[in-house]
Amino acid sequence: MTIEMLSARLNECGIPHDEVLPGKLLRYHELLLDWNTRMDLTAVTDEAEMMDKHYVDSLSALSVPGLIPPSGSLIDVGTGAGFPGLPLALACPDLQVTLMDAQQKRLTFLQAVIDELGVRNVKLVHARAEDGAQFPQHRERYDIAVARAVASLAVLSEYLLPYVKVGGKALCWKGPALMEELPQGRKAAFLLGGRVGEPVGVTFPGRDWQHLLLPIAKVAKTARQYPRKAGMPSKSPLGGNDKK
Repeated sequence: MTIEMLSARLNECGIPHDEVLPGKLLRYHELLLDWNTRMDLTAVTDEAEMMDKHYVDSLSALSVPGLIPPSGSLIDVGTGAGFPGLPLALACPDLQVTLMDAQQKRLTFLQAVIDELGVRNVKLVHARAEDGAQFPQHRERYDIAVARAVASLAVLSEYLLPYVKVGGKALCWKGPALMEELPQGRKAAFLLGGRVGEPVGVTFPGRDWQHLLLPIAKVAKTARQYPRKAGMPSKSPLGGNDKK
């Protein structure tokens, strides 16, 4: 993978970027490959697939006007190796980004990337999604909360919406399974003060992937009992016929 390849692919996918972003993404990629030899950060090993699935997919929301604010605050819940939050932070230097993960080793890797690239608009938080939203400094403090490939829509809603201030939104990176998850997801979002919007499809020329971005507007405060204790959202998702 080269700077020229990354730049060409971003252009091909309609993702706006400045001239320095591809170089930063390439260095991020080099560090990811290095650290992945010592710890499990990604199962994708083909370079062209990594370029699309990690960096281009993370930045795909920038190809849709209005989905990602150019400034303000964003939290990436369950960030893993930093996707989508860190590429978005690199592309949007005026956006204040928080990367949250339950595994300290992943945050150690991300700190190494941040230090190497001199990133100044990113903070790291070690917490589970359900626990972090109970901290006053994080609860309903963000303009946007994002997550990629983490859980079903009903579960994601409980993970994300408690972090979002009224008037903000959650944004979920989803695949084709989203359409089956929508009915329960809409109910769950309603219980959490959210309103599910229309999914937006993003394309990757040369790929047959169906990727969807789903915005959830935060229209009312989240009741204090949400999120429930760690493990409960995934064990008993909100919005089901017999779920409380």
